[in-house]
Amino acid sequence: MQINYRLSQEHEELFLTQIRIINDTSRFPESRQYIQHGITSVYQHSISVAYVSCLLAEHLKLKIDWLSMIRGALLHDYFLYDWHEKDAGHRLHGFHHPARALKNAREDFTLNDTETFIILRHMFPLTPIPPASIEGWIVCFADKICSSFETFHQPLVGAGYLSIMS
Repeated sequence: MQINYRLSQEHEELFLTQIRIINDTSRFPESRQYIQHGITSVYQHSISVAYVSCLLAEHLKLKIDWLSMIRGALLHDYFLYDWHEKDAGHRLHGFHHPARALKNAREDFTLNDTETFIILRHMFPLTPIPPASIEGWIVCFADKICSSFETFHQPLVGAGYLSIMS
């Protein structure tokens, strides 16, 4: 299943600009080498979560901090390792990777509170503390939607769309 919806021009431009900035100023492109769910890389997953977050916010006509939501969504899984490998550091990945993603994101970026809590709390309810903002709830929900489809080898955002970021 592919989403055929498009964002408004304003939000599409903000979305694409943030991907370019994050690609050009961090280790984010390294996430292409790690599989997240099914056959979907962490890179593809993160872009999909950010895009679906934008679609949800736009569709629901929510008044949000768009920049923080997009940046938080792109960096929510910025852990930079293959969690499928047998390694003591990867045990209980679902519980621990938000803190690792936050640590890496803080090394590469200055984050505001909204971005910080999006990254740290996106695994709710697996992790016990819920998101602290509407932006965090949107990303948490978009993450669950994208993960569900990706697990069954059905990425929501098509490879053609993602190829513009290669």
